[in-house]
Amino acid sequence: MTHTSARARTATTPCRTIERGPSSTVNESERLGAGTDDSSETAAGRMAQLERSSYEVPATDGAIEKARCVLVESALEVLKRGEIELEGRFTHGSNHTFLGLVEYGGLALHAVYKPRAGERPLWDFTEGTLCTREVAAWRLSEALDWRLVPPTVLAGGPMGEGMLQLYIPHDPEDHYLVMDRPDAVAIDRMVAFDVVINNADRKSGHVLRSADGALWAIDHGVSFHAQPRLRTVIWERAGQPLPAGVAADLHRLRAALSPAETSLVQELAALITMREIRAIALRIDHLLAAGRYPAPSEDRREFPWPPV
Repeated sequence: MTHTSARARTATTPCRTIERGPSSTVNESERLGAGTDDSSETAAGRMAQLERSSYEVPATDGAIEKARCVLVESALEVLKRGEIELEGRFTHGSNHTFLGLVEYGGLALHAVYKPRAGERPLWDFTEGTLCTREVAAWRLSEALDWRLVPPTVLAGGPMGEGMLQLYIPHDPEDHYLVMDRPDAVAIDRMVAFDVVINNADRKSGHVLRSADGALWAIDHGVSFHAQPRLRTVIWERAGQPLPAGVAADLHRLRAALSPAETSLVQELAALITMREIRAIALRIDHLLAAGRYPAPSEDRREFPWPPV
């Protein structure tokens, strides 16, 4: 693990030169890596150290201006091959989630790191699979050409293998339930996307708006269950007809899921089970046959808690 230094850092992205100095929200004594000894070199030691740290992610990060202008291909290359330097921990959430700076080939970007070792076991999801489900969600978003999910990969890190996802600078107070006129096309797609992946946790705070106004969908670790699990705060489209563009994209995705030997199926099979992949196809079939967005069921809870 590379420790954070107090000196400023300069790197170049495809968009602009970025300069990164010490965060004013973290005291040097609290900075990750400060005061470590050999005992913290184990994964458990690092985890314990990070648990004791504190870090507040700024609403708008000057280190990266408009994450969307970083080409997806460039971001993926950095995430896959770069070295991550952890800067802090997100304190809200059930699983261990960290913010880090990833550098490779002269490029630098901020990323969210969720190690497999930091996942809290759940009764209805196979242990240690939340990180792979996050990657599967990104892969489906790309297959649809919707680019709703930030670039996401499986990669090694200080606590072992986990999910690494491009961090989207945003105002955390500007979440879905309070957004003023969010992009309607993006919401049309996001609602359908959540149905397709069977998202059990579309909280309001899991919809981000970046500086350019684009909407991004995050936190898909509890998705793809073979049984109904949809929970979302976005029900305004309930009963409305599927837009023609959304339906066309879903038809294209359905074709890519059959037969089982397609490249997309093979990629997904490394991340989720074949039963869960077949369930994706069934959900697409049902959605297209209905031709409308589903409405909340009266038989079970379909709203996440807490909603934000």
